Amino acid sequence: VQLQASGGGSVQAGGSLRLSCATSGGTLNMHTMGWFRQAPGKERQFVAAINYSGESTHYADSVKGRFTISRDSAKNTVILQMNSLKPEDTAVYYCAAAHSTARRLDIEVRYKSKYRQWGQGTQVTVSS
Repeated sequence: VQLQASGGGSVQAGGSLRLSCATSGGTLNMHTMGWFRQAPGKERQFVAAINYSGESTHYADSVKGRFTISRDSAKNTVILQMNSLKPEDTAVYYCAAAHSTARRLDIEVRYKSKYRQWGQGTQVTVSS
């Protein structure tokens, strides 16, 4: 599958953005989906993941309570709703897919190596 991330932009601290990850040429219904981010000069880091059915989610500690990951299977789309944004959330955000029908996610979803397909990234900039 090919992934396309969109929805990035520039906001002030405390604002919100909604990122979308859509697919072409396939379906995401048998995939764990993840969001990662990479700030300049830093490693790409895990943000959030959701299992194939949407019943299990996993978040990085830094975004818990502020970000929500969800999926719309009918639209073959995964959403990352980001609220209460902080300047330290500034990064390029990437969506990724891992073929999996696991019903419960575990810490393995934090590892980039789990994911086989990656989108091109969308820039999020949060100003103070």
